[in-house]
Amino acid sequence: MLARVPPLDLSRRALLKAAAAVPALAVPAFAAETGGRADGPFRHGVASGDPLGTGVVLWTRVTPARDAVPGSGRGPAVRVVWELAADRSFSRVLRSGTVVTSAALDHTVKVDVRGLRPYTRYHYRFRALGATSPVGRTQTAGDDGRLHALRLALVSCSNYTGGWFTPYRHLARRTDLDLVVHLGDYLYEYGNGDDRYGPEALRGIRDHVPAVEPRTLAQYRARHGHYKTDPDLQAAHAAHPWVVILDDHEVANDAWAEGAENHQAGEGSFRARRAAAYRAYVEWMPIRVPSGGSPRFWRRFSFGPLADLSVIETRGSRSQQAAGVSGALVGLDPTAVNDPGRQIMEPAQMAWLTKGLRDGSRRWHLVGNQTVFARVAAPRDLPGRDRLLAAGIPVQAGVFNTDQWDGYGDDQLEVLRAMAASSADTVVLTGDIHSSWANDLPLDSGSYVPGVTPSAGVEVVCPSVTSDGFAEILGGPQPAAVATGALQAMNPHLRYLDGVGHGYTVLDVTPEQVQADFWFVSDREDPRATQRLASSWLTRHGSRTMSPAPGPIGRRSDHPRAATP
Repeated sequence: MLARVPPLDLSRRALLKAAAAVPALAVPAFAAETGGRADGPFRHGVASGDPLGTGVVLWTRVTPARDAVPGSGRGPAVRVVWELAADRSFSRVLRSGTVVTSAALDHTVKVDVRGLRPYTRYHYRFRALGATSPVGRTQTAGDDGRLHALRLALVSCSNYTGGWFTPYRHLARRTDLDLVVHLGDYLYEYGNGDDRYGPEALRGIRDHVPAVEPRTLAQYRARHGHYKTDPDLQAAHAAHPWVVILDDHEVANDAWAEGAENHQAGEGSFRARRAAAYRAYVEWMPIRVPSGGSPRFWRRFSFGPLADLSVIETRGSRSQQAAGVSGALVGLDPTAVNDPGRQIMEPAQMAWLTKGLRDGSRRWHLVGNQTVFARVAAPRDLPGRDRLLAAGIPVQAGVFNTDQWDGYGDDQLEVLRAMAASSADTVVLTGDIHSSWANDLPLDSGSYVPGVTPSAGVEVVCPSVTSDGFAEILGGPQPAAVATGALQAMNPHLRYLDGVGHGYTVLDVTPEQVQADFWFVSDREDPRATQRLASSWLTRHGSRTMSPAPGPIGRRSDHPRAATP
């Protein structure tokens, strides 16, 4: 079950009560400096997320004193003004208000603005301590009963020590996106010692703060704060609204309901660690807090008659991985992965997901998901198998990775049947595996013949932003190509598989088709990396299969409207 996190009371009554308790707030000497500077009050940037047709969440963090760094528990309460405007110059402010933050919230600020127009772009900013934050751009979802264009960017697995966040820089420069969906592993829990994860050439240049693996609330807060000092990440947050999905590294690698591969017996209570990680995540991410207060990471967004986006959570309640969390070969019983007593999500979430899939009231149903959903068989002599095992991918004879949905076969089949029964076409959106895939999703992958056998849906897996892919794990692009080629030969429903590139994916949704463009950066170790379009795949409505696209995604059919008073 999800660990209960103390609720963040953002009600108007609570904020007024807090404001009354701080009639006069001290203004540090540096308050007059530009808010977005590295030493200013708004040094962690701004963000927006969880867009609805009539609302969006705005976020920032205020540093009220030099020693009030993330996780410190220091610093006075601060009164913060927020503004939402029709234009970047803020000559037409449409909504505004005042909130109070303090060390109890790690000086983070979150505002759920409602009463907005659907499919509309806005600008926002914050003011505090005599300084003004950077300006962010956001927009509401196209959920007004009309058919609008929809274009998403998909990112995942952004390890700070793994390379430069140049994919975020390229995303920030795009003006054609409605939304960025981060599919998990927004940050990594490793330290800078023997557990450091990433190119040795970047040691001392891209190191984690704190230097050790976080286990406490203060340490997780510090890790979130460190990531949000990255200028490329800040730029991508300021440019677009985000929907974020929790996976394992936000807590610890290969997490399950009662533990994780990267949580050892001498590291204290796993539940306490997870509760701390969850609380820091809720504070530092532009995610909506349910009215009940305790976070529920699975949620749904609607985009008119075109599409629903269901975002799921598969860590907090899952059964332990069938192969053991160490990834060591243990002579896996083939029936273990299909045991109906094992689950990847709690029954309430499974019922919510399958009911939503069967509903079919929209043209498309997108599912934001953590780990690869497609069934992936692996031969015992898979090239590079020993290195994959050493990297924590629990390769088994017959099952490529038991941390994926393949390790929970009964739940996997239940979702596949819901897809097959729906009048809507399902597109699963996935991260986690640090590689790029375009998959058909047949009910029986063992007898699947592309173009002949029916498929229940499709899956798009985006590359990592920086985290090690097949090329880094196996020793270069050539052995990566051999291994991925062997997987495709054994799994013909894996229509596209690249284990070399790092970057992002753009997903364009129209009534006729969903197309995925895979964009790779030239070098994750180069802070000036360029980008290129690596491949394009699409699924036509009604086909439920992936095929090569004739060219890149074209112009949008329409654009979000400009906000008006």
